[in-house]
Order: sequence, then structure tokens, then C-alpha cells
Amino acid sequence: MTLKEMLSQSCARYSGRPALSFVHGKPLSYRELGELTRRIGDMLRSLGLRPGTRVGILSGNMPHWPAAYYAVISEGAVVVPILPDFHPDEVHNILEHSGSEILFVSDKYREQTSPGNLPALRHMIRLEDLSLVYSRPADQPAVPAPVDERASFARSPEPLEEDLAAIIYTSGTTGRSKGVMLTHKNIVFDVMQCQTIHQVYPEDVFLSILPLSHTYENTLGLHLAIACGASVYYLEKPPTAAALLPALKKIRPTLMLSVPLVIEKIYRNQVLAKFTANRFMEAAYRFPPVRKLLHKLAGNKLYDTFGGRLKFFGIGGARLDPQAERFLKEGGFPYAIGYGLTETAPLIAGADAFKTRLQSTGPPMQGVQMKIEDPNPATGVGEILVKGENVMPGYYRDMALTRTVFTDDGWFRTGDLGCFDRDGYLYIKGRSKTMIVGASGENIYPEDIEALLNNIRGINESLVVQQKGKLVAMVHMNWEEFEANLRQMGQEARSYIQEKTGDAMALYHEKTDEWLEEIKQKVNQRLNKFSQIHKIKPVAEPFEKTPTQKIKRYLYGHKH
Repeated sequence: MTLKEMLSQSCARYSGRPALSFVHGKPLSYRELGELTRRIGDMLRSLGLRPGTRVGILSGNMPHWPAAYYAVISEGAVVVPILPDFHPDEVHNILEHSGSEILFVSDKYREQTSPGNLPALRHMIRLEDLSLVYSRPADQPAVPAPVDERASFARSPEPLEEDLAAIIYTSGTTGRSKGVMLTHKNIVFDVMQCQTIHQVYPEDVFLSILPLSHTYENTLGLHLAIACGASVYYLEKPPTAAALLPALKKIRPTLMLSVPLVIEKIYRNQVLAKFTANRFMEAAYRFPPVRKLLHKLAGNKLYDTFGGRLKFFGIGGARLDPQAERFLKEGGFPYAIGYGLTETAPLIAGADAFKTRLQSTGPPMQGVQMKIEDPNPATGVGEILVKGENVMPGYYRDMALTRTVFTDDGWFRTGDLGCFDRDGYLYIKGRSKTMIVGASGENIYPEDIEALLNNIRGINESLVVQQKGKLVAMVHMNWEEFEANLRQMGQEARSYIQEKTGDAMALYHEKTDEWLEEIKQKVNQRLNKFSQIHKIKPVAEPFEKTPTQKIKRYLYGHKH
């Protein structure tokens, strides 16, 4: 089955039911979604779209986002969803690497694109009203292509399930662009198998708070809902408490997907803060029977805050804090934790609400094979390998990288370490790759940040690690160069030292701090929000290295 066939069936079966809407907007029915998708497809063909054409989408969540996505894949073309948080340089690199010829872009992100610098990009379409806002001079359509009129262009051939549907970039930095190719079959298989974990019904209501360009929200929060005839609502503003609380009250969702950060903030700021407000409460909270009672009361209140009819609150993208999870479990909140990767479309393991086990992602999903390679005899921990119809065919335009992530007999290497309990529940124990998972589930590649740092004069080498949820850059500096700079300060330095009664070290430390702050700001200007450095720590000695001169990362706590 293809995504086009899945959409067609739902539009016919649930034609009058609401499909997509803003929280405070008028819903698009399934029939209207089908018609809008066809009209956008007509417009795209009038602009020269053909099977295989890559089409980017750069926007926050809105009902037109899925309509554009479905229009692209229904024509046999390939959609390239771009995370709105990406830096403009990354957006440029993704559009360039993918060879995207058409881009749907919302007003907020128009400035992140420079179509004149992208030779392949021929047209840009404003997502809010689907109007054509840019065409390369050589590709100006003879007749404008309005979305609200039927165009008389030959229909594209039906896409096949093996055809490429999407290329999803987990990083867009120069030299590290990594586009995950997902076929129709990959995504539809994942949608079908998700229903073996939790069945979704036409009466269900989703409130979407994660970006649609992330595979997690895309498959589980959009395609799964559409396949089952459910309704999806989008926030008009970013999901802050001020925007989220009224939306929860109005929509009263039955399903939601989230990252650990959301629930951890609620736990720390509301639950834990309240129950440890004074010494008496803190002492009582440490007593398990009291703690469970308090958690039950707080859990009931949280359930009401979320609208009072939540059946499934999915958490994924990063590891959930054990104390926050214990609160959810003891509070009777209907949470569930899943495990997956962009490369697996994404879900590969999960449990339904109330079938969870603390710190486990649940068992492998039906139809997915999973095994542990070279498990440690004492702990059972080893790298998690996966096989299934949801596993990508490879990385776009990178056969060398593709070969490194598959075994000779076709198993996909997740790069994660884990083990199973006796009932087959999976426990993730860490990452064997260097990738850092940000607080909201973003993929952060330390090598990208290190490359920027290492290019700065005065830094010999660097290592980016995560400490207490924040990115810290450890740098080995060229102190001779720094001291030469200090000497060049000449009279300013001498005056300062005299003023401070000869305290040369005070000047040294102050100027060091200023220099590090300057470096931090310079690097952060070139990084997206979630990859920015919190602190730079100088180290006295060069980093320990392997015989091939790679830094021994494990010695410096990069997995913390």
C-alpha cells in the first residue's frame, strides 16, 4: 500500500469527518482534504513536477502542511521536510543536497531561503494561501498556476510502494548532510504496525505539538491519524504553557505525542516543587506510601489539565528522566514510551499505556525483528540490530555511509546499546555513536560544532560533550598565541596591572574569560538553537587519542 492509497481510502471512508484544523480554526473534512490535495497536485504538475522531483517543505505545523505533503507523494514525487529550527545555512545545504526544485515555505521562514543561490530551485509556494511567490526567470509559468482552479495537465502515474516518498535530513551542516530515504512501504508499514500497539479510531482527537518535519510526529501524529479517520489539531503558536493550556481545554485530546522535556518540566516545576516546598513535605515525600498517594492526586490533576479524556500520551525522541517516569506511573497517567529512529520510519519498539515498565521502551513492534549483537556476558548489553519493512533503503547520495550501517546479511545497525528482559522488553543503555540527543529529542552532532571551534585561531582541538543536559565545549587552546595577544595589548595591559597593584593574574583571567565568551558567541551565531554551546571549558593537556589520532571520546563523558 502507498501513502496515496491510504489517503484515498480514508477520504472515501470518512468523507464528512473532520481531518485537520487549527485549534481555533474551521476543520478541513476528509473530503475537503482529498480535494485540496488533488488541486495542489494539479498546480505542481503545471509547474513541471514529475515523478521523482524533490519538493521541500519549510514551515511550522498547519493544515496546509499535510495537504502539500500528500500532494507531492501522490504525484510520485519526493517530499523533503525541513525542521524549522535548522539554521539558514543548514536549510540551504539541505535544499542543495536534495536537489529540491520546488519549495513550500511559510512567511515566518521565507528569509531563511535565498532561491537565487540554489541552482536547482525553480519555484517557491507560500504555504498559508498556496500562492506562487517565486519562479526562476527561465521557469516563469506562461499562465499563473492558482490552486483553486482545475488544471488540464496529464495525471502522474500511480506511485508504487517501493518508490521513494520522503528524504528526511537529520543534520544539514556542510559536509555532513545525511538524508534518510523512506519509501511508501517503509512509512505505511510503520503506520499499520503502530496499530498493534494502540488502536486508533475515527472518534480520536490528536493535538499536535511536535514539528511535522520530524519523523516521529509525521508518522505517528499525522499518517496514523489519517489512516484511522481521526482528527488532528495544530496550535497557532509555539507550544508554550500560555498556548497549550487553553488548547488542551478546548480540544480535549485523546492522543498526544511529546518529548521528555515537556513532562520533565511539569514534574520539576509543579509536582516536585510543591511536594518539597518545606522540610515536613520533603520528609513525607520520601516515604513511599505517601509519595504514591501524592503522585496519584497530582496525576489526576494533570489528567484533568490535559482535558480529561487522554488515552495515550506517547513519549519519544530522548530518554525520560526516571523520577518523572515514576511520577507518571504512580499517578496513573496514560503514558507510553517508544523507541525508533528516522532510519526506521521511525517506530521499532513500544508498549501501550499501562503496559509500560519503568525505563523500558517496551517490546519490539510486531513484524519487526530485533537482536543484540555481541552482548556483554555479564549484562546482556550490546548494539541493537533491526530488520523490517520499515527500515530505510539507505542515505540519499551516500552509498558509502549506507554500507557502514548495514551488516552483510542485511541487519540495520541502530548505533544504540540495549538489552532485553526475560519478557522481551527492551531497555536502552546508551549510544554507541557520538550523536548527542538534545533535551527535546533533537539530533546533535558534536563533530559539526567541533569543526567550527577548531577553525578558530587560538584553538588547537575541541570536544563537545553533554553535561546536565547542556552542551559544553572542552577546548585545548594555543596559550602561546593567547599570551602573544595579551602582550599586544601593550599600554592597556600595563595600566590595568598598575591600577590593580600589580595583579597580573587578574588581568590574565579576565582576558581569558572575555576571549572564551567571544569564541562562544562567534560559534553560536552559526548554529541552530538546539546545538548552541552553553559553556567553553579550557583543558590544560591535549586530548588522549587513538593510534589513528581520533580523540578517545569515552574518556571525556560524551554520553552523559
